[in-house]
Amino acid sequence: MATTQRDKLNKLYTCLAPGTPLTSADLAALGISADLAVHYVRAGWLERLARGVFCRPNDPPALHPSVARLQRSFEGLHVGGKSALDWHGIRHYVLQRPVLHLYGWKAGRLPEWFTHRFPAGYHRKRLFEEHPGALLHVRPFENRKGAPLVSAPERALLEVLSEVGVRQPLQEARELVESSYSLRADVLNDLLKHCTSVKTVRLCLQLGRELSQPWASKLDPSRLPKGSDRPWVSRSADGLLVLKP
Repeated sequence: MATTQRDKLNKLYTCLAPGTPLTSADLAALGISADLAVHYVRAGWLERLARGVFCRPNDPPALHPSVARLQRSFEGLHVGGKSALDWHGIRHYVLQRPVLHLYGWKAGRLPEWFTHRFPAGYHRKRLFEEHPGALLHVRPFENRKGAPLVSAPERALLEVLSEVGVRQPLQEARELVESSYSLRADVLNDLLKHCTSVKTVRLCLQLGRELSQPWASKLDPSRLPKGSDRPWVSRSADGLLVLKP
């Protein structure tokens, strides 16, 4: 019995990357039952973060493996918007402790054990015609095994633009577009063709042209979903936003 328990502890401490939070399902996969997990917590071999969530002592949850764990519970969860742009090196200023922007397919609430350690916001967003199990231009960060899913810079910029007039200041979005000269026109074109937000499509085209971004001249507006021939008008804290077709 003691040998079996040592084997299980050895797996617990050697088979997982540092900073990886553990769920009850993870422990069960290692042969650690709920009762044995309680014993490990009492013995100081496991630390309980929340109901059904644990970490190893002196090995607190790290950001990337924690986000990867959340992806099991939130359909379509990925790092997007300003956070994804920041991860890709596109930013106009650096916050000391920026809020992590996470996007998912359905409404939900991030667990407290996560937000207590990593200031984050979760947004339900269906910006593109896609399936939650095959999001357009969302990949593991730097294509590393086990890395959290993150929007490509082109998708991240559109996620930012989609929130202009809601929770995203227009001036900040404009500055991000100004920093986006390296975006790939073919990827952006693919995303725009599948975009369900007329405002986002028009704003991308308008800011790209105004700021003379190299990718803007490679897009064909006539093939993109820009809506009707009427201007798109919205009033927000930034004032009146008028987007022509």
